[in-house]
Amino acid sequence: MASVELRGLTKRYGAVAAVDNVSLKIDHGQLVCLLGPSGCGKTTTLRLIAGFLEPSDGEIHVGDRVVSSKARTLPPEARKMSMIFQSYALWPHMTVADNVTYGLKLRKLDRDTTAKKLAAIMATTKLEALAERYPGELSGGQQQRVALARALIVEPETLLLDEPLSNLDANLREEMRFEIRRLHDEYRYTTVYVTHDQSEAMTTADLIAVMNGGRIDQLGTPEDIYDRPQSEFVARFIGAANIIKGRARDADHMDFAGATLRVSGATLAGGETVAIAIRQHDIELSAQAPPDAGNTIKATVTRQVFLGATRDYLVAAADGTSLRVVTAPTNLVAEGSEVWLTLPAERCRALAR
Repeated sequence: MASVELRGLTKRYGAVAAVDNVSLKIDHGQLVCLLGPSGCGKTTTLRLIAGFLEPSDGEIHVGDRVVSSKARTLPPEARKMSMIFQSYALWPHMTVADNVTYGLKLRKLDRDTTAKKLAAIMATTKLEALAERYPGELSGGQQQRVALARALIVEPETLLLDEPLSNLDANLREEMRFEIRRLHDEYRYTTVYVTHDQSEAMTTADLIAVMNGGRIDQLGTPEDIYDRPQSEFVARFIGAANIIKGRARDADHMDFAGATLRVSGATLAGGETVAIAIRQHDIELSAQAPPDAGNTIKATVTRQVFLGATRDYLVAAADGTSLRVVTAPTNLVAEGSEVWLTLPAERCRALAR
């Protein structure tokens, strides 16, 4: 295994920077997800790591080797990497066993070694019973496991995955998230995983790099990214937080909708317009004024929807700001009613300016 490090990596197409001065260190055996919406630069970054694209600027290091720079780019076959594509790219005329061992045959391994490696990987990926089938006879989840087995059997230094679950239905996607994490824990390859699905990233990753406009907005553990977003983009993209804007009173208080809220996170500068993020389920909604009025604002219910396990409210604060609130399904308040919202200070995360 080897670490992967991006240093000022840039890829331009004319005047547009698809990847813009990205620096990222992925340690030995880590699984890092590049997460973001379409067009954010995550797949371009992955293709640069794989060697399918040449950088406009910056470098890619794998271990102690420079594999990409403006001066020289190693071809994909010289990088000791395996890549899994959205389409799986299985050979339709080959059996599962032949697909899985294809890379070993290119490396001219002897028959006994190939057979031992095949038996081991087929057991790990639970494919033994499917060895003589063809890809067209497999389900989507089975094809995905074949693609994983083929990538892992050659013992790459780095494993690259490009939206590998996007072609599966919802139930299979959930199952395969855990399968990918299980295989990673078993083999501990350095892995770069590209996805636009935050649930995939939260389930599989050691670290998540949230990308926006060709740059990394925030890098952290799933818990860091979700609980401590540092920008409005990250707060909205991960978990769809409410964004509240007001004027800072001092380092940890802001005025909003006629109330003063105590906040945590970034230090505020008094007098400036600031933004905080708070998750829908962290807001307490009550039809009665709470005895402790701290961090409480008045609002009016404009919509409520019963969703089975929860009830989803849209409310309007005194200044017209709309907020989403998720409560227990038994907490029923009619549309048009006045309510009180309590925003716990530790869950009001001030965002960096």
